[in-house]
Amino acid sequence: MILIDGKKVASDLKQQLKKQLEPHIAAGKTCGLAVIIAGEDPASKVYVRNKINSCAEVGIKSFHYELPSDVSEKEITDIIEELNANKDVYGILVQLPLPKGIDERKILSKIDPQKDVDGFSPFQMGKLVLGEKCFPSCTPGGVMELLKYYSIPVAGKKAVVIGRSNTVGKPMALMLLKQNATVTVCHSKTENIGKIAAEADILVVAIGKPHFVTADMVKDGAVVVDVGINRVDGKLCGDVDYENVKDKCSYITPVPGGVGPMTVAMLMKNTVDAFLENV
Repeated sequence: MILIDGKKVASDLKQQLKKQLEPHIAAGKTCGLAVIIAGEDPASKVYVRNKINSCAEVGIKSFHYELPSDVSEKEITDIIEELNANKDVYGILVQLPLPKGIDERKILSKIDPQKDVDGFSPFQMGKLVLGEKCFPSCTPGGVMELLKYYSIPVAGKKAVVIGRSNTVGKPMALMLLKQNATVTVCHSKTENIGKIAAEADILVVAIGKPHFVTADMVKDGAVVVDVGINRVDGKLCGDVDYENVKDKCSYITPVPGGVGPMTVAMLMKNTVDAFLENV
């Protein structure tokens, strides 16, 4: 079994991005990423802090807007419109969840699709569906980077994705399909999930249920990618029963330290790609 080291892959990717940006920064150009956060969600604050730190590592200028929980939709959309017009900002991210009473879809729709480095807009998702070049959603995009880094073949393999969220499950299935995998998506209404999962060469799990995938659901020699992050008895764990599954795998991601670091690294990559396309 080979442990997939997301921290190392993310660090290597950020170093590559830094080298790509250096000559442009030396020439006086600015590659900016704007992050808007509203409310007091502690997990969101940690995530935003990680993004700001990663921007500093790569050489991206960080534009940070921290808003109170009683912020109005108009105040957020006014900031987005200002950022849409800012020629130094190549990526705009609104940290979710937003406070209650604010229409998240409406807010996200205000972001210039060319600056949607989170890959959640109908424009970017539509391009993904059509198999066109796009900014991939950061978490599933990070999974694809991990498979590429470890030279894990995807074409012709049976891939099973457990979870159908708009942020992970659906785009994950589309990205695997684009790389010529045969893809099955399982969800809460799927019958015989264990049997389907046990046929997978590549198994990706993203449902937010601790230790949901057990050893009998994993094929010998499978690649297991655990996107879940849960807290049980004060400790972080994934959706996979790691201790009992790891010895059946050819590759497996740990939690923490697997997919997690790649999400922020892919946000940096999408921002740099947006900059390089327009510089």
